[in-house]
Amino acid sequence: MANVTRKIGLSLGADICWPGCYEEIVKRLDVTVPVAGDQVRFEVERVSVEPFNLQQPCNYDVVLDRLTHWFHTSREWIKKAVIMDGLYVLNNPWSLQSMEKHTTYAAMMHLGLPVPETWMIPPKEYSPDLADAKPTLQRYARLFDLAKVGDQVGYPMFMKPYDGGAWVGVSKIDNADQLRAAYEQSGQRVMHLQKAVDPFDIFVRSIGIGPQVHIVKYDPAAPLHARYQVAFNFVDGQEWSYLTDQMLTINAFFGWEFNSCESLRKDGVFYPIDFANACPDFQVTSLHYHFPTMVKNMVRWSLFCAATKRPMRKNLDWEPFYAVAKKDLPLRDRLRAYAAIAHERYETDRFAEFCAKNLSHLDEVTWEFFTTPRAKELVRHKVSALFPAHEVEAFTEHYWGLLQFWRKTESDRMSHAKAERIAAQTAAPVSSQAAESEGVAAQSPAAAPKKKASKKAAL
Repeated sequence: MANVTRKIGLSLGADICWPGCYEEIVKRLDVTVPVAGDQVRFEVERVSVEPFNLQQPCNYDVVLDRLTHWFHTSREWIKKAVIMDGLYVLNNPWSLQSMEKHTTYAAMMHLGLPVPETWMIPPKEYSPDLADAKPTLQRYARLFDLAKVGDQVGYPMFMKPYDGGAWVGVSKIDNADQLRAAYEQSGQRVMHLQKAVDPFDIFVRSIGIGPQVHIVKYDPAAPLHARYQVAFNFVDGQEWSYLTDQMLTINAFFGWEFNSCESLRKDGVFYPIDFANACPDFQVTSLHYHFPTMVKNMVRWSLFCAATKRPMRKNLDWEPFYAVAKKDLPLRDRLRAYAAIAHERYETDRFAEFCAKNLSHLDEVTWEFFTTPRAKELVRHKVSALFPAHEVEAFTEHYWGLLQFWRKTESDRMSHAKAERIAAQTAAPVSSQAAESEGVAAQSPAAAPKKKASKKAAL
């Protein structure tokens, strides 16, 4: 039996709060995991940016990446390390580099998901650096009537860049005049026109980390600190399960393990409108109440991947999804079949067993951590980076109060889970499936409509 250390690297940009909380919680867990006769411990280190030899060995087992989508040096180091050293990274860097909203829309349309009708239009302007643009356009570009395209898409609609995020360049369009004006201002961006889901009665954001999906009611029109709602019972158990399967389908298809999906509900149908977010928001200043749950989910998945030396799926194998699509099943049955592929790829059962055996104290450790001065200090640091000096104190207390409300609801959840566990032990031995449903695969029970429904969604 050998003592083995698995190293987890944090590849960070402007992140402040979550890495500090992640590091503290892993340290406080002080966990040793028996794996194949070894005693595995964990070390967390922040990845530096510096020159590197392409044959230089990588000393990390897992990297949690927050830079691949925009910072080329770190992206190329990660790709090198995956190829040369077998590094496991969240997310697949080739998929993240090559996929954007455009291809993700097309892929999920092909799988039968109800993505709203979407058109691409040529950019209004072209870079003067494109020397061949003028002769290409003179020979092959076709004049088009933007208003007629708008009529075919239908109003209201949204004009938005075919890639990117953070609501940059997004305009709501109600008529042809607004469409022309928005196009005139779009510059060199390549834009989509997407039929609006209007009216809708609920906007949700699903956040997936490995096989774990957390679903939040969302208000994009609110200020940043109020977009993620503290809401309960906003969907029923069947809807919770559906949204979970949808998130797992998207992530497994593209090889992503940390991604979010925005969906709008109209007439009982959830329309996914934005799901190429494979570096989603992970800040306490936006997630607030939901922040501790997301940190826990990241701790669980990253420790599992590191401890078990989970092999990186370097290639995207879409054929199993296409085989399901060819069966022309009803949408709900399709999603169940797609999600079954996802669970197999994420090793959900093995993950649940790992968490039940080795991380049963994570809930309590996290609950205790978010009452410490260090936790509040990290909140203050993030607030100070975003808010003017005269608002730092007020917003620090605002976010801290929401974290303490999370602790209250989390305490209630843990007490309820303990009572259920005792009752089950009295009636019969606890099965591995019961252990999984305690939350290791997990939605936030505080957000779920009821305990039984959240268990079903997790599984």
